[in-house]
Amino acid sequence: MRGLRVLVVAACCLPAISVAGAFDDFFTAVKTDDASELNALLKRGLDPNLVDEARGENGLIIAVREGAMKAFNVLVNAPDIKLNATARNGDTALMVAAFKGNRSAVETLLDRGAAVNRSGWTALHYAAASGSNDIAQLLIKKGADVNARSPNKTTPLMMAAGEGHIMTVKLLLDNGADLSSRNESGMDALDFALHKGHKDIAEGLTYRLKRAGKLQ
Repeated sequence: MRGLRVLVVAACCLPAISVAGAFDDFFTAVKTDDASELNALLKRGLDPNLVDEARGENGLIIAVREGAMKAFNVLVNAPDIKLNATARNGDTALMVAAFKGNRSAVETLLDRGAAVNRSGWTALHYAAASGSNDIAQLLIKKGADVNARSPNKTTPLMMAAGEGHIMTVKLLLDNGADLSSRNESGMDALDFALHKGHKDIAEGLTYRLKRAGKLQ
């Protein structure tokens, strides 16, 4: 009877050890862009949405952040993958791809149905911040809100102006971005440009504000 109890306890412990090992193997495969190992783990029934506690990111977000495109392609095509899962800081895979300027990942995520718009920071904010103009244009074509507001009411236009991305500023304005929007600190896009010393952008925004009768 005692021997049977030992066997039962041992058997109960084996799956936990196996799962723990597979968990580590999963994130190692993602970070090293090992598509073969990743496929093998998923075929064994491992959840493609596992979250790394270090940053609260799932494998898909990590793959985009690390530029591990083979791993990304495996995960994005997994039947149960959650495309819009958020990391602890609120980032999604689409947002990270937009900030990284990874057009291929952005296109794939959009084709699979990733949400363009969401409450708070959006992929367009991130594309504007990094000056990824082609990605910003793609997001707008897919219906991105050019006047989306972050939790502190910052808009993509403010981000582009503050980071000095003049072509992205023009793109956003040409697609209806509101020049007069202000964030919770009372700053508009012109203030962002002036604060960071982007005189060419500030001059362009001043001209548009005057033409619209919003600045004397």
